[in-house]
Amino acid sequence: MAVSARATIRPPAPSKVKILATADELFYLEGIHTVGVDRIIAGARVTKATFYKHYRSKDLLIIAYVEGRDKQLRDWFEQQEKTTRDPRAIARALVDQINVEAIRPGFRGDPFINAAAQFADESHPVRVAVTAHRDWYAHRIEDLFREIGHPHPGDAADDLILARDGALAGGYVGDPVAAGAALHRSLERILSEA
Repeated sequence: MAVSARATIRPPAPSKVKILATADELFYLEGIHTVGVDRIIAGARVTKATFYKHYRSKDLLIIAYVEGRDKQLRDWFEQQEKTTRDPRAIARALVDQINVEAIRPGFRGDPFINAAAQFADESHPVRVAVTAHRDWYAHRIEDLFREIGHPHPGDAADDLILARDGALAGGYVGDPVAAGAALHRSLERILSEA
């Protein structure tokens, strides 16, 4: 009987999952640089040895945090595509989801922009991870507008991403409802061009 490679892959250790979940919450709510390893260790209720067994450095944990947030968004798109084949519905659902995030308690803006803002060096591994996410996201939105039949899907993607970034920032420091309404108007204007 042959065993597939997939069957031999072990799920991550519960302590590794707890460390990342704790870091995800603290990094997002309080900022990456303000949260130290000792705080994550205490919050996850693991030992220092366990932390360093799973993450050899804080930077590796930060990259895992960024990649985890990236995976959440990729999974969201995958789920939407299983639910509907209408790219306009997916675009509207995306804007709806952004608005839901912006009004929930503890909202602190875009986690990717927040992470990038804390690392000035564009070649730092955290910035590289953020850039990889943003590149994927831009291509995914462009593909969505291509599926919709927009005559300039790249420009449409740029417009929506800029409106999204502004709505997330405006939703954090200002009125999230007004920011969400503006984002909806931006999407509808872009869709009307198709």
